[in-house]
Amino acid sequence: MDISRKDFFKKSLYSLGEAITTVTDALKEPQNQRPTIRDTADFVPVRQENMRAVARNELCLARNCGCFACFERCEPQAITVVMGEGIRIDKAKCTGCGTCEYVCPVTPKAVVLQPCNEPEPPARDAASAITQGE
Repeated sequence: MDISRKDFFKKSLYSLGEAITTVTDALKEPQNQRPTIRDTADFVPVRQENMRAVARNELCLARNCGCFACFERCEPQAITVVMGEGIRIDKAKCTGCGTCEYVCPVTPKAVVLQPCNEPEPPARDAASAITQGE
Protein backbone atom coordinates (compact mmCIF):
# COMPACT_ATOMS: atom_id res chain seq x y z
CA MET A 1 0.00 0.00 0.00
CA ASP A 2 1.33 3.39 -0.98
CA ILE A 3 0.57 6.29 1.37
CA SER A 4 2.44 9.53 1.88
CA ARG A 5 3.68 10.65 5.28
CA LYS A 6 1.36 13.60 5.15
CA ASP A 7 -1.70 11.38 4.58
CA PHE A 8 -0.48 8.92 7.23
CA PHE A 9 -0.20 11.61 9.92
CA LYS A 10 -3.43 13.26 8.85
CA LYS A 11 -5.37 9.99 9.16
CA SER A 12 -3.61 9.14 12.43
CA LEU A 13 -4.47 12.47 14.00
CA TYR A 14 -8.03 12.25 12.72
CA SER A 15 -8.55 8.79 14.22
CA LEU A 16 -6.91 9.88 17.49
CA GLY A 17 -9.23 12.88 17.74
CA GLU A 18 -12.22 10.68 16.98
CA ALA A 19 -11.17 8.24 19.72
CA ILE A 20 -10.74 11.06 22.26
CA THR A 21 -14.18 12.51 21.59
CA THR A 22 -15.76 9.05 21.85
CA VAL A 23 -14.08 8.35 25.19
CA THR A 24 -14.92 11.84 26.49
CA ASP A 25 -18.59 11.38 25.61
CA ALA A 26 -18.61 8.00 27.33
CA LEU A 27 -17.16 9.48 30.54
CA LYS A 28 -19.69 12.31 30.80
CA GLU A 29 -22.52 11.91 33.28
CA PRO A 30 -25.92 11.68 31.59
CA GLN A 31 -27.73 15.01 31.89
CA ASN A 32 -31.02 13.50 33.04
CA GLN A 33 -29.50 11.69 36.03
CA ARG A 34 -27.91 14.64 37.80
CA PRO A 35 -29.40 15.17 41.24
CA THR A 36 -31.73 18.12 41.43
CA ILE A 37 -32.55 19.95 44.60
CA ARG A 38 -36.25 20.50 44.91
CA ASP A 39 -37.56 23.94 45.75
CA THR A 40 -39.52 24.25 48.97
CA ALA A 41 -41.97 26.79 47.50
CA ASP A 42 -44.53 24.06 46.80
CA PHE A 43 -43.84 22.12 50.03
CA VAL A 44 -45.76 22.85 53.21
CA PRO A 45 -43.83 21.59 56.26
CA VAL A 46 -46.04 19.99 58.89
CA ARG A 47 -44.49 19.57 62.32
CA GLN A 48 -44.90 16.01 63.53
CA GLU A 49 -43.99 15.64 67.18
CA ASN A 50 -43.61 11.86 66.95
CA MET A 51 -41.21 11.95 63.96
CA ARG A 52 -37.52 12.83 63.79
CA ALA A 53 -35.04 13.07 60.93
CA VAL A 54 -32.32 10.41 60.75
CA ALA A 55 -29.16 10.84 58.67
CA ARG A 56 -27.90 8.03 56.45
CA ASN A 57 -24.43 9.43 55.81
CA GLU A 58 -23.29 6.58 53.58
CA LEU A 59 -25.61 8.11 50.95
CA CYS A 60 -25.06 11.78 51.80
CA LEU A 61 -23.35 14.09 49.30
CA ALA A 62 -22.32 16.49 52.08
CA ARG A 63 -19.51 14.11 53.06
CA ASN A 64 -17.51 15.43 50.13
CA CYS A 65 -18.79 19.03 50.23
CA GLY A 66 -21.20 18.28 47.40
CA CYS A 67 -24.55 19.29 48.87
CA PHE A 68 -25.96 21.47 51.60
CA ALA A 69 -29.65 21.36 50.66
CA CYS A 70 -30.99 20.03 53.96
CA PHE A 71 -28.64 22.19 56.02
CA GLU A 72 -29.70 25.39 54.22
CA ARG A 73 -33.44 24.69 54.41
CA CYS A 74 -33.72 23.43 58.00
CA GLU A 75 -35.70 26.18 59.78
CA PRO A 76 -34.98 25.03 63.36
CA GLN A 77 -31.27 24.68 62.43
CA ALA A 78 -31.15 21.09 63.65
CA ILE A 79 -28.70 19.97 60.94
CA THR A 80 -24.96 20.55 60.96
CA VAL A 81 -22.48 19.52 58.28
CA VAL A 82 -19.39 17.59 59.34
CA MET A 83 -16.84 17.52 56.51
CA GLY A 84 -15.75 14.01 55.62
CA GLU A 85 -18.59 12.48 57.61
CA GLY A 86 -21.86 13.95 56.34
CA ILE A 87 -24.54 15.55 58.47
CA ARG A 88 -25.56 15.40 62.11
CA ILE A 89 -29.08 16.02 63.32
CA ASP A 90 -29.79 17.49 66.74
CA LYS A 91 -32.79 15.50 67.99
CA ALA A 92 -33.66 18.20 70.50
CA LYS A 93 -34.06 20.84 67.77
CA CYS A 94 -35.65 18.62 65.07
CA THR A 95 -39.38 19.22 64.69
CA GLY A 96 -40.03 16.37 62.25
CA CYS A 97 -41.34 18.69 59.53
CA GLY A 98 -39.79 16.65 56.69
CA THR A 99 -38.27 19.55 54.75
CA CYS A 100 -34.83 17.92 54.84
CA GLU A 101 -36.17 14.67 53.39
CA TYR A 102 -38.13 16.57 50.74
CA VAL A 103 -35.12 18.55 49.43
CA CYS A 104 -32.59 15.69 49.58
CA PRO A 105 -31.45 15.18 45.96
CA VAL A 106 -30.21 11.57 46.21
CA THR A 107 -32.18 8.38 45.76
CA PRO A 108 -32.56 6.63 48.16
CA LYS A 109 -32.80 9.61 50.49
CA ALA A 110 -29.86 10.42 52.78
CA VAL A 111 -32.25 11.95 55.34
CA VAL A 112 -35.42 10.13 56.31
CA LEU A 113 -38.11 10.68 58.89
CA GLN A 114 -38.62 7.94 61.46
CA PRO A 115 -40.89 7.64 64.49
CA CYS A 116 -39.13 8.70 67.69
CA ASN A 117 -39.63 5.31 69.36
CA GLU A 118 -37.86 3.35 66.58
CA PRO A 119 -34.18 2.60 67.15
CA GLU A 120 -31.77 4.35 64.79
CA PRO A 121 -29.97 2.18 62.25
CA PRO A 122 -26.34 1.58 63.20
CA ALA A 123 -23.98 4.19 61.79
CA ARG A 124 -21.93 2.85 58.90
CA ASP A 125 -19.29 4.47 56.80
CA ALA A 126 -19.05 4.29 53.02
CA ALA A 127 -16.26 1.68 53.11
CA SER A 128 -18.37 -0.80 55.08
CA ALA A 129 -21.34 -0.21 52.75
CA ILE A 130 -19.14 -1.00 49.75
CA THR A 131 -17.66 -4.15 51.29
CA GLN A 132 -21.16 -5.38 52.13
CA GLY A 133 -22.20 -4.92 48.50
CA GLU A 134 -24.65 -2.08 48.92
